[in-house]
Amino acid sequence: MNLISLDKISKTYTEKMLLQDISIGIDEGDKIGLLGINGSGKSTLLKLIAGLEEPDQGQIVSKRNLRMQYLAQNPGFDPADTVLDMVFKGDSPIMKTVNNYRAVAAAMEKNPLNDQLQKEMAELSQQMDAINGWALESEAQNILSRLGITQYNSKMNMISGGQRKRAALAAALLNPAELLIMDEPTNHLDNQAIDWLETYLQRFSGALLMVTHDRYFLERVSHKIVEIDHGRLFSYTGNYSAYLEKKLEREQTELTIADKNQALLRKELAWIRKGARARSTKQKARIERFEKLQSEPTRSEHQEIQIASNASRLGKKTIIMENVSHSYHDQKMIDDYSCRLDRGERMGIIGANGVGKTTLLEILRGAIIPRQGRVEIGETVKIGYFPQESTGLPDDMRLIDYIREAGEYLPSGKKMISAAQMLETFLFPSFTHWTRLEKLSGGEKRRLHLLRILMTAPNVLLLDEPGNDLDIETLKILEDYLDDFPGAVVAVSHDRYFLDRVCEKILAFEKSGKLVEYPGNYSDYLRTLEDRQAEQGKRDDEGNVSAASKEPIVREKPKTLKFTFREQKEFTEIDDKIAAVENELQEINYKINHAGSDYRLLEDLNAQRDEMIKLQDDLLERWTYLNELAEAIEEQKKLK
Repeated sequence: MNLISLDKISKTYTEKMLLQDISIGIDEGDKIGLLGINGSGKSTLLKLIAGLEEPDQGQIVSKRNLRMQYLAQNPGFDPADTVLDMVFKGDSPIMKTVNNYRAVAAAMEKNPLNDQLQKEMAELSQQMDAINGWALESEAQNILSRLGITQYNSKMNMISGGQRKRAALAAALLNPAELLIMDEPTNHLDNQAIDWLETYLQRFSGALLMVTHDRYFLERVSHKIVEIDHGRLFSYTGNYSAYLEKKLEREQTELTIADKNQALLRKELAWIRKGARARSTKQKARIERFEKLQSEPTRSEHQEIQIASNASRLGKKTIIMENVSHSYHDQKMIDDYSCRLDRGERMGIIGANGVGKTTLLEILRGAIIPRQGRVEIGETVKIGYFPQESTGLPDDMRLIDYIREAGEYLPSGKKMISAAQMLETFLFPSFTHWTRLEKLSGGEKRRLHLLRILMTAPNVLLLDEPGNDLDIETLKILEDYLDDFPGAVVAVSHDRYFLDRVCEKILAFEKSGKLVEYPGNYSDYLRTLEDRQAEQGKRDDEGNVSAASKEPIVREKPKTLKFTFREQKEFTEIDDKIAAVENELQEINYKINHAGSDYRLLEDLNAQRDEMIKLQDDLLERWTYLNELAEAIEEQKKLK
C-alpha cells in the first residue's frame, strides 16, 4: 500500500535548483537510503516529505492520517525539558496519555492531598492500564541506554550536541510511526550503538527513509537506494552493493548515448553554421532537433584529477607518547599509554562516547598537556587536524579565496595542482568558486574545511569523526587520497567502512582508561574479540578451564589433498577460458561504441555484456579456488 507520493516536485533554494520535476512513492515496508553529495537537496527532500516545507511546483499526496516521525540532522529542543521529556514528546494517543500522567504525577508530588489531582490520577491510571503505557518509560530508558544516555533527567541544555541528537533519535524510535524519516541517524553514535540501531531498524515493521553516509548501514538495512544527482532522482532496487553495480551499468549506458549525441551535435552544428535557413519543413525539423540536442544535459566520462598525495617532509621522529595518563573531573580517560607514530601509520581509534577519544587527539597534537607522562612532537611534524565540527568558517569569504589562503598550489608528483583544480576534485564545480561560504550547506562547509586542511600539505593527519556530515562521494575522495598519503593518519571514527578501508591498526578504549592496540582493520578487531569471547566461554566461573575443554582432543590425520579429475582438467583450461571471455568482452564493448543510435541493438549488446561479466566473475572465483587448492597441495607435499 502506498503511504506517500511526490509527483513532479521542484524546489529551489536561493538561486540553486535543488530538485527538478522529480517523482517518488514510498510504500509500506520500504527501507530506502537517500544518497547525494552535500548540498544536493537530500535534507530538503526529507523536509518536503515530512511536511515541514512546501514544494515550488508539483504535488505531494499521502495516506489519510499517515503517522510520520522525522529526525532532523540538527534537532531542535526545549532547554527546560529533561531527556525523558524530549523522548515522550509526540501527539499520538499513547504519548498524550503518558504525558498527562507524568504531568499529574509531578503535580501530586508537590500537592499529594489535592482531591482533584487524586481523581485525575485514578482516571489516568486506568487509561495507562488500557494502553499498556506503564511499559513505555521502561522501553524509553532501554532505548536511551542503548544509545549511550543514562542520565534520563538531565536538562537538554546541559548535555552535549551529540547527546541531544541521540535523545531525538530515541524519541523518533519510541513514537509509533508508519513512516520513519531520519537524517544522518548514525552521527554521534559509537559502534556498539550503531550495531544495535541496525538490528532495530531491520526489524522495524514500518517504512523507513534515511540519509546516511554509513555504507555498511546502507548495505544491511536498505532495500532500495534513491540518489539525487543534479536535481534528478534515480532509484535502484537492492542494498548499497546492488546500487553500486546498477549505477555503474546506468552510467556506462549513458556515456555511450552521450557519445552518440555529441557526434550528432557536431554534425548539426556544422550544418547550422553553413547558414541553413528555416524555410522548408525539413530545415525547420533539423533546427528543432539541434536545439533539442543542445538543451539535453550531456554526460561525458568523469575526468578526475589524479592526486599523488603529497605532504611536507617528515623526519624519523614523529610523535612519541610515553606513559601518558589523563583524567577529567576525576574520570580516568587514559591510563599509562605509550606509543610512537610511524611515518606510514594508519591507526583508527574506537570507543564509547565520552571515553576520551577526542582528548587523545588533542594530546597528540599538543593542545592538551597530559596529567602524567610526556609527549614529544618531531621538528618536521606538520599536523593537519580535522575536528568533529567545522565551525567558525568566514561566511563572507569566497570559496576560492578560502582555499588559496591555505595554499595556491598543491605539489602532486612532478606536477602542481591549483586550488581551483582541487576545489573541482572535491566536488565544487568551477561556477561555484566565487560563491560566499554563507551560501553553503553545513555538509558543504565541512567538505571545504577538509580540503583547506589538505591544501596545507600536512604530514600527520588527525581526523576526528571525518564521516560526520560528509557525503559518501567525499569520503571516497578522502579514502583514495589517503591510499597514497606518505605521512601518518590517526582517525577517531564510528564509520566501520572507513575503519576497514583505511586503517591497519585499531586502538580501542577499554575499561578504566586502558588503551589496547589490535593489528588489522575494524573487521579484524571484531574477529579478535569473537575469538577472545569463545576462549572465555571455555572457562568456568572460577576462571578454570571448563570440563568440556579438558577432554582429550583427538587429532585426526590430515586428509591428503588432491585434485579430482574434473578439477585437474579445469585447472589446466581455466586461464584460456578467462582470456577468451576477456576477448569477447572487448568485442562487445567495441560493438557498443560503434552501434550508432540503434538503441535496440545497444540494449541487446548491454545484455550480452552483463552475461559475459557474470561469466567472468564466476571464472575468476573458480580460478581463485583452484589456485589456492594447488598451493595447499604443494605445501602438503613439502611437509611429507
